[in-house]
Amino acid sequence: MASSSSSSSSLLLPFFLIIFSSFIALSSSRRSLIDRPPPKSLPRSGFRFSLQHVDSGKNLTKIQKIQRGINRGSHRLNRLGAVAVLAAASDPDDTNNIKAPTHGGSGEFLMELSIGNPPVKYSAIVDTGSDLIWTQCKPCTECFDQPTPVFDPKKSSSYSKVGCSSGLCNALPRSNCNEDKDSCEYLYTYGDYSSTRGNLAKETFTFEEENSVSGIGFGCGIENKGDGFSQGSGLVGLGRGPLSLVSQLKETKFSYCLTSIEDNEASSSLFIGSLASDIINKTGAMLDGEVTKTISLLRNPNQPSFYYLELQGITVGSKRLDIEKSTFELAEDGTGGMIIDSGTTITYLEDSAFRTLAEEFSSRMSLPVDDSRSTGLDLCFTLPDVAKNIAVPKLIFHFKGADLELPGENYMVADSSTGVLCLAMGSSNGMSIFGNVQQQNFNVLHDLNKDTVSFIPTECGKL
Repeated sequence: MASSSSSSSSLLLPFFLIIFSSFIALSSSRRSLIDRPPPKSLPRSGFRFSLQHVDSGKNLTKIQKIQRGINRGSHRLNRLGAVAVLAAASDPDDTNNIKAPTHGGSGEFLMELSIGNPPVKYSAIVDTGSDLIWTQCKPCTECFDQPTPVFDPKKSSSYSKVGCSSGLCNALPRSNCNEDKDSCEYLYTYGDYSSTRGNLAKETFTFEEENSVSGIGFGCGIENKGDGFSQGSGLVGLGRGPLSLVSQLKETKFSYCLTSIEDNEASSSLFIGSLASDIINKTGAMLDGEVTKTISLLRNPNQPSFYYLELQGITVGSKRLDIEKSTFELAEDGTGGMIIDSGTTITYLEDSAFRTLAEEFSSRMSLPVDDSRSTGLDLCFTLPDVAKNIAVPKLIFHFKGADLELPGENYMVADSSTGVLCLAMGSSNGMSIFGNVQQQNFNVLHDLNKDTVSFIPTECGKL
């Protein structure tokens, strides 16, 4: 049965174009943010990057983008859940026998930056699930096709290899040192079976075409396998370890603000340093404590790059789901738990929890369940032939520190071609992941000193 107005959101369905009342009927505080003009200038207290979704400009519908994201992340999801505390071995014929833990990889957003002197532009995947910054380098013994020229270290006056005894080399999960050449070699493996291997080096990185930082450690990849990175020319890790861009810039805060996945015009944003806080204050987004939701982060020694959330429960409509307390807990052996990840498209919940959520969600919908599996999503409903208002249950995640109620457009998606309305969530085994569709139009602020992440409702396309 449809839920009451206190525990549901209403949808308007003219020609099956979904418009969420929660998006239209903005609160006065949210509306003041949208209507307020952005500041003319901000102090240089950090770095700002534009982020582009990997499927931006491809004339795809919202559900098509979600489907492509699910396909890109399927191997990654399964592997992260299966090997959360195991090492991923190198190829059997690898005589060096380098081993490394599995990291995130295969992100959904690209950023532009330049490397070397003179600077050479390249596009990199942004990944909050790993640390290493890397790009493909000449001479490539095995490289994938990339949209920009492969970096040639011989043409840069600021390139230098990292020695075996350096702190950067020691920061690698696993490394192999060529003592004769005193060069640190690395192997980094990712959840989608992609990998990069090469020399750890230092270079000058240029951001926003005017801010250059020298001595940034990065991977100069000469052997790069898998198809998980072909949409970019490398990767920038934003994880919690010492090799990440945030750590090497000696910053303790960063935030990203992701526009709606169906928005092909506006770009998303990444802020690093105190600018991450400044942009929130100066745009008026940090309105009051009721708007800003601050959540505690957990650490997992077995997966130190990931940002773990402490999920304590879920409410659908007006009912808090009957889920075992241990379902989302991070176990002592490093398994389980929930990570927040900008590189995973939809949210995945441990299977028993997802089945409980799906059952309650279905009972509160006035539409029949669609069992065709035509969309690839786990829970869909058949839309009526005649356009009408559809009520969907509220969805609230109860984290340690705050309850986060999601706007309807952050968890429901319609497909007019097949006439279905779907929940943009799925099930997983072991690890749960809070995906980027659920994070859209929030400025997500990571405070590494306080071990917190804050969600501030923001029209990200207007920043």
